[in-house]
Amino acid sequence: MPPAVVVPPRFPAPPRPKEDLEIAVRRRMLWVGSAAFPLRNITRVEASRAKPYRDTPFVGFLKWLAFAVLAYLVLGVVDGGRAWRGTEGDAFLLAAVIGLVLLVLGGLFRPPRPVLVVETAAGSVTVVTLPNMDQLRVIAGQIVHAIDHPDADFAAYVRRLDNANGNVVHQRGGNNGRNGW
Repeated sequence: MPPAVVVPPRFPAPPRPKEDLEIAVRRRMLWVGSAAFPLRNITRVEASRAKPYRDTPFVGFLKWLAFAVLAYLVLGVVDGGRAWRGTEGDAFLLAAVIGLVLLVLGGLFRPPRPVLVVETAAGSVTVVTLPNMDQLRVIAGQIVHAIDHPDADFAAYVRRLDNANGNVVHQRGGNNGRNGW
């Protein structure tokens, strides 16, 4: 009888530059950066476009408007009201309101962003955002393939981008509350 072949364990790939994020399946575990999820616990993998919450910019507008009015009143009291009685105070308040309106309009008209959502049976959710929807679909297909095929491994490296799409990875545990992406 031939001797049994001993297969050495596979170790994670060497670290990549800090601007790269690794999404990989190794030994029945999904790795998203440093977070690991057993493939048997994954209940949903979806590449889609997440619509931003439309009420969040309005609530932020009200909060910052209250802050601007409070600053206007405090500066008027500190100065004794002399400099804030005329056009200086009105110009400050007008500039604050214009800035806040532009902030709200930017939030209201923000386009949906491409996301890869991975949800586990425990209810934790990991969201990866990238500007390229096709790349997210390919990664989702590779994860689903690895769930169905125990011997399948893969690794994908995505660039961390500082862009209008926000965080590259967002993690949330449980089903309580809003997703926030």
